[in-house]
Amino acid sequence: MNEPLQLMRTFPAAPGEQVILANMQEGPFNRWAFRNMRRMLPTGNVWRGEGAPPPLQHEAVWLDDIEFEDADGAVTTVGRTIETGYMDGLVVLCQGVVVTERYADGVFAHEPHLLMSVTKSFTGSLTGILVERGLLSPDDRVTDIIPEVRGSAYEKARVRHVLDMTVGMDYDEDYDNPESDMAELDAACGWRLAIEGAPDNLRDYITTMRPAGQHGDIFHYVSTNTDLLGWILERVSGTDFATLLSREIWQPMGAGEDAYVTLDRLGAPQTDGGLCVTTRDLARFGQLHLQNGVMDGRRIIPESWIRDFRENGDSDAWNRGSFAEMMPGCHYRSKWYTDLNDPHRPFFGIGIHGQMLFVDPVAGVVCARHSSHPAPADPKFFDNMERSFRAIAHALAT
Repeated sequence: MNEPLQLMRTFPAAPGEQVILANMQEGPFNRWAFRNMRRMLPTGNVWRGEGAPPPLQHEAVWLDDIEFEDADGAVTTVGRTIETGYMDGLVVLCQGVVVTERYADGVFAHEPHLLMSVTKSFTGSLTGILVERGLLSPDDRVTDIIPEVRGSAYEKARVRHVLDMTVGMDYDEDYDNPESDMAELDAACGWRLAIEGAPDNLRDYITTMRPAGQHGDIFHYVSTNTDLLGWILERVSGTDFATLLSREIWQPMGAGEDAYVTLDRLGAPQTDGGLCVTTRDLARFGQLHLQNGVMDGRRIIPESWIRDFRENGDSDAWNRGSFAEMMPGCHYRSKWYTDLNDPHRPFFGIGIHGQMLFVDPVAGVVCARHSSHPAPADPKFFDNMERSFRAIAHALAT
């Protein structure tokens, strides 16, 4: 549960209240860090454009008493999940209307908050726009676009393998192990202190990926794949990621605030987890997908792209992967998850420490949540968060 934040209050902050690279992903320090990443690292601004954003309509609905069965089989409520889940911000839309908006003490609606791996869903949808423009194809060989990765795990891989996390590679994405591949990725991005002998920038790090197995055979979650995808987008468009996201999605969507993305020391964007947006704008992004890529009558994301990632995921690859036990009955395509167990077939993006964007296209419901859970990947916590969103969607659909 969130308690009053006692961090970074004085100038300089007292030693026990300082948020630094060494503790910024640990609770409670992450509560401050996730809302202040531009004070921790270099960032690229994602401009929202000129003029006032389209206003969001509000019609409050009390959701806290909605009951559902949690991961342990006990009956709990949406309100209990919020109270015990280190929530920083929550926005729920029903038919495009805000029915719930709330923030933790000391958190403000205008503040961008780190998305962690929900960033991947933004990168995936931006890819769909460039595919529609003919700038690349999911069937393209990665090395034809980024020859720098020849001889790595990406040899002979297609863009589709990168999109769907089916690149055959040897990689340990362990968030708690300081000697894991994930720790080296954080160091390359500047999220932690440099590791001796490891690359000190993102793109050099990408070239070190080790091959293992066959491309397309198994769902293997590797964040570096999405950093490579961001590199591909910049290469084929000739435009930096932040500017590209602003031009193609953020401005036409009518975002309420600028977003930003963290950069490594050479300016490469962390497109796997470095995007920071407000909770309202996260909900707007979900609404854009609920409306099949159209906002205020303007086509932004190809409808065919959204339909494809909802309908054409490889369930066999998913079932052979390590997430199948934790999230049975899902598939993953183009950086989005789809829940095949629910007759509504909701789709969603998730990020460590409790970030989630959930879209139920049948109920017309979008749930956007930012959190600062002290544990990066607590399976029951994420399961219960999705269960609570499913319960909200089904309740609002009746």
